[in-house]
Amino acid sequence: MGEVFQNMSEEEEEEEGSVMDGVMEVTKWAQEKKTDPLIWSIQVSSALNSGGVSLPSVELAQRLVSHICFENHVPITWKFLEKAMSVRLLPPLLVLSLLSARVVPQRRLHPSAYALYMDLLSRHAFSPHIHFPNYLKVMASIHHSLSLPPSNHHPHPGVVLVHFLFSIVSQLLQSSLDDQGFLQHSPDPYNNNDALHRKNTAMAIEIIARFLHHKLTSRILALVQRNMPAHWGPFLHQLQQLAANSTVLRSLKHVTPESLLPLDFNSTTGNGIKLLSSDWKTTPTLELNAVMADSCAVQSRHDSWSLLWLPIDLILEDAMDGNHVAEASAVEALTGLVKALQAVNGTAWHSAFLGLWIAALRLVQRERDPGEGPVPRLDTCLSMLLCITTLVVANLIEEEEGKLIEEAERSPANQRMDKQALGERHGALVTSLQLLGDYENLLTPPQSVIWGANQAAAKATLFVSGHSGYLEHTNVNDLPTNCSGNLRHLIVEACIARHLLDTSAYFWHGYVSTPFNQLPHSIPNHLPSWSSLMKGSPLTPPLVNVLVATPASSLAEIEKIFEFAINGSDEEKISAATILCGASLVRGWNVQEHIVFFIINMLSPPVPPKYSGTESYLISHAPFLNVFLVGISSVDSVQIFSLHGVVPLLAAVLMPICEAFGSSVPNVSWTAVTGEKLTCHAVFSNAFILLLRLWRFDRPPVEHVMGGAATPALGSQLGPEYLLLVRNCMLAAFGKSPRDRVRSRRFSKMIRFSLEPLFMDSFPKLNIWYRQHQECIASICNTLAPGGPVSQIVEALLTMMCKKINRSAQSLTPTTSGSSNSSLPSLDDALMKLKVPAWDILEATPFVLDAALTACAHGSLSPRELATGLKDLADFLPATLGTIVSYLSSEVTRCIWKPAFMNGTDWPSPAANLSIVEQQIKKILAATGVDVPSLAIDGNAPATLPLPLAAFLSLTITYKLDKSCERFVILAGPSLIALSSGCPWPCMPIVGALWAQKVKRWSDFFVFSASATVFHHSRDAVVQLLRSCFASTLGLGSACIYNNGGVGTLLGHGFGSHYSGGFTPVAPGFLYLRVYRSIRDVMFLTDEIVSLLMLSVRDIANGGLPKGEVEKLKKTKYGIRYGQVSLAASMTRVKHAALLGASILWISGGSGLVQSLITETLPSWFLSAQGLEQEGGESGVVVAMLRGYALACFAVLGGTFAWGIDSLSPASKRRPKVLEIHLEFLANALDRKISLRCDCATWRAYVSGVMSLMVSCTPLWIQELDVGILKRMSSGLRQLNEEDLALRLLEIRGTSVMGEAAEMICQTRL
Repeated sequence: MGEVFQNMSEEEEEEEGSVMDGVMEVTKWAQEKKTDPLIWSIQVSSALNSGGVSLPSVELAQRLVSHICFENHVPITWKFLEKAMSVRLLPPLLVLSLLSARVVPQRRLHPSAYALYMDLLSRHAFSPHIHFPNYLKVMASIHHSLSLPPSNHHPHPGVVLVHFLFSIVSQLLQSSLDDQGFLQHSPDPYNNNDALHRKNTAMAIEIIARFLHHKLTSRILALVQRNMPAHWGPFLHQLQQLAANSTVLRSLKHVTPESLLPLDFNSTTGNGIKLLSSDWKTTPTLELNAVMADSCAVQSRHDSWSLLWLPIDLILEDAMDGNHVAEASAVEALTGLVKALQAVNGTAWHSAFLGLWIAALRLVQRERDPGEGPVPRLDTCLSMLLCITTLVVANLIEEEEGKLIEEAERSPANQRMDKQALGERHGALVTSLQLLGDYENLLTPPQSVIWGANQAAAKATLFVSGHSGYLEHTNVNDLPTNCSGNLRHLIVEACIARHLLDTSAYFWHGYVSTPFNQLPHSIPNHLPSWSSLMKGSPLTPPLVNVLVATPASSLAEIEKIFEFAINGSDEEKISAATILCGASLVRGWNVQEHIVFFIINMLSPPVPPKYSGTESYLISHAPFLNVFLVGISSVDSVQIFSLHGVVPLLAAVLMPICEAFGSSVPNVSWTAVTGEKLTCHAVFSNAFILLLRLWRFDRPPVEHVMGGAATPALGSQLGPEYLLLVRNCMLAAFGKSPRDRVRSRRFSKMIRFSLEPLFMDSFPKLNIWYRQHQECIASICNTLAPGGPVSQIVEALLTMMCKKINRSAQSLTPTTSGSSNSSLPSLDDALMKLKVPAWDILEATPFVLDAALTACAHGSLSPRELATGLKDLADFLPATLGTIVSYLSSEVTRCIWKPAFMNGTDWPSPAANLSIVEQQIKKILAATGVDVPSLAIDGNAPATLPLPLAAFLSLTITYKLDKSCERFVILAGPSLIALSSGCPWPCMPIVGALWAQKVKRWSDFFVFSASATVFHHSRDAVVQLLRSCFASTLGLGSACIYNNGGVGTLLGHGFGSHYSGGFTPVAPGFLYLRVYRSIRDVMFLTDEIVSLLMLSVRDIANGGLPKGEVEKLKKTKYGIRYGQVSLAASMTRVKHAALLGASILWISGGSGLVQSLITETLPSWFLSAQGLEQEGGESGVVVAMLRGYALACFAVLGGTFAWGIDSLSPASKRRPKVLEIHLEFLANALDRKISLRCDCATWRAYVSGVMSLMVSCTPLWIQELDVGILKRMSSGLRQLNEEDLALRLLEIRGTSVMGEAAEMICQTRL
């Protein structure tokens, strides 16, 4: 703005100065003659126009104010000043700025001038004009008069306007405090009898209140609140001081302390700022905008409300997939999801917490009677409800607390808040749990936890009755009253254990049955329990048995066990390890997050001081470590580690164990807890197999070779390198955020982790095996050098494999294996040669497998003998099972082996129940609306499998399903399914039929897995299943006309034989969550989901009926009209459809698919709008608008799920780039640079919908975006008559566009 001064020549300045001199002479003469102000203004205007002075005049304003203050402080001069401002001879804002600097400091000496100044404020400060002649020059003069801090560039005139209004209000506020003696440097306050001074103070307070409530000035001041926290904080504090102490304020009729301090301004950050004026209205150009941000408020039915939290149900159910071990924490994923849904749904926090609790309860109720198989059971579901969900709530409360503490610490000392009273989310938790008591059906505990629920209820009853110390000495059944508990009692106990609640919860209405005063006379003594341990009892066998079977309830109890594990005797260490892997791990819901860390910590014992042994110090801990390796190997245990997000940490402690024990020669043995002999080979195998289960080592062959996609399926790249990378990042990042600092108070101080980064090079033997594994994936078979150490191990292994089949090992050594033709060793010699490190045996295993498979293919080894030999190999070193899986999987993809005929002679036959399996598959698919005729099984064709798959199948069915083999079957079973899924149809049904013959109780699991394979082979089946998901959720279609849909219809009862008559078909949503990882190329899902969403919108607009059914009804006597369907109800269902679509897209492909949607699919759709039928009439316009709204919700919801609403997740770093690409497309289309082919109403609804949702739900996204693109979008929205939305976009962006926002507020004030 400085250029406006520089452009004036010296001659112009001299000429204007002479004109001003003349004007001032006229003014003095008029002052003496008391000329009418109107006549004076006409004379001055004429003189200025004659002199060529542009109006309003800056120079005249300065001269006239100087003239008045204070030598000519008389009424007539103030009248001249007011008239000149009214007729725009003077710029009103500049005059007010000049007066504020002169009058306010002298208000004690000139109270009448102060009163006149405030009168001018009331007249002119609340309707500022912009873009008038001399606008830039005027604002530059105001900037100079305000004495703002110097900057490198001249501020935007709108920024000057903001500073001007704020300085005026701040000055009035400080003056009011000063005049009443509330400032530290204040002189004595005015005498209360001084009427004029008191009147001035009252007028100042009234003007302050008007500034804060006026529709225009309040919105401009809101810019200060949002963008200038350093200024706003002290201002707010002074405002609070005035409201609390001012006697003048209390004497006013129209202004009260409460109205002076609006709730919306009671923040120093401006987060979630709202307008203070009820007069400010949104432009009503688009009907949909009236309910855009809060359409979800229609909650007349419980199903409608529950669908708002549908993504939580889907994520919880997806986490139960035992075939997938996630490296990321379910707590963190759910925390981000709940925040996103709370923002997008616009609900209170207690509603969000209630939705979370109900979703977790539904998960437990779906899994009350699960089918058998290598899948997580009820224990994992209960951990999700009572531990993971509780930790999510704790995260959300601690995040808010951390932010508020950080904000308080930045504030002046006298503004700090009580840290114990911070946060509204704690109160929301209490409200949600009180409301949860109304959902009695969901709170019914499964049979296995009835005792625990009764214990929790009894504890509360005894506490309320005043007998809190009695429970540990008695049985619940001995109590003289009903202590029937439910899942809410367990939830409350989990919250109390984490200090989210206290025992006041026991006094909630209806929480306990009637308290009692009379107790049983006989109190049993000496019952061993956790309290016995805490009182100093030694770890005797009876006590250990009790502690193994009873979960711990407090961190102190776990720390006590940890002390035994660190400092106790060898026997006590074994007992401590056994206790931690018992009930406390799977059912210790109050302390589970601590237990997983303690176990990981103990799997990495410290190096003894001055240790100098030749072998690893870990070898001496073999029995102790083996207890943990076996104890955490169950499906539920591994899944619990996965839910807590500690899989990378667990993998990092397993790798040193594998490295050490795999490099040791098995010359020493120990006696395990079970009494069996334990060698380093056994410890290595247990650690190695557990490590393999932590990443998808069995998947890559099919995904890389047979996937049919341009890139491997999502997640297939995960491996030990990736797990170490995640581990390093986790440890490096923890503790740096305010939430982490608050959360760290929950963790035990006894836990210590090394923060040093780890890489695969730290484990050379494991690294060599991993490279060999990758070579197997690529089907690269190296030549074996004859006579070398590996060749000798190969010969010894072949000899051992042949011992039971009474066959010469020479026949298993084809020349292709590279072995020498010398006589092979005897069995005893072979076993002696196999006393080598396990890594060496694993290196030789692929050559052994190649020899055995080749011998079987050539007929020199029968299939039965092959299966027996493979089982002997796996029994000798169970770790070879991993190499067997990777080798046979890679051989299947090579397609060089002749098929194996499953005829019952050479190989086992599935004929006995293959047709039954086929019928059950059809039943499952038909129940979900899927029909794939091309995948029917030809009963006349011989059943065949690829030879490597047949060999692997024969090996797996030789295992007994007992506890000793469970951890090996858990590895082999899912690997077999993964391998079979990638083979031609009907390989998987054949495998399922054979396994169903072997283990009938697993038959449902394998039939379900076989039905899931259909979706690997047929893209059309995936589309049909997705269509069923939409129809069942939304209650669409003629068959569902009276079905409201909902979460229950989408996810059903889960998986298992719940009713008599055999296998019960599963719901479409449940089936999709179990099959989407087997889809070959997920990229096609984006287009399909958009298409299904558009079809769903049309059906919703038609009242839930397909178009054909609507046409039939139109021809009936009564007919049907769109107007009969509520617009609000339709929009709610449309949002539900978008919520489902966004959830499926995100779960299926993560942030990659969401990015593809926003940057590619949606722009292409708007440019082509393929496949849309144009509707006619009024309903056509509404359908088009609903489609735009649906796509807007779909895009924004997908973004919130993938990136979060804040910047805490790593994925959020990609968000600005993706959004800027999309907004660039929108801006180009709004600027007519791109020609669109979609319906105009759809486009308008989409643009306004996306921006409305971003403004109301994800303001942090806007703050990250480029200023230029936001200005273009704001301009485009104004073209659509979305003035308020365009303004909010600029308001949220912050300081860089504060000036533009202020000017837009002034322009749209009418």
